Amino acid sequence: MIKKGMENLHKMENSDTRVAVISIIVENPDSVPKINEILHLAADNIIGRMGIPYKKKNINIISIVIDTKLDVIRTVSGKLGRLPGVTAKTAYSKK
Repeated sequence: MIKKGMENLHKMENSDTRVAVISIIVENPDSVPKINEILHLAADNIIGRMGIPYKKKNINIISIVIDTKLDVIRTVSGKLGRLPGVTAKTAYSKK
């Protein structure tokens, strides 16, 4: 089910892509395996990833920088945001 909508990750031209930052807040540690599964499917398009455990609030913050088609970015962000205890928001480059 996670793979749906992500079949064409490797078939794109650079001019058809955008750079985006997906910010993820994880409040449910049980969702971490699914997060990693979703990100693994987009791994070839991920430029960088930073994870910060915030023990004071018992949450994790993850930032993903990705360069791919808009529909793929939206699919990744949407799948992440639908996981229990996970919030995902995306900022897009203009180019």
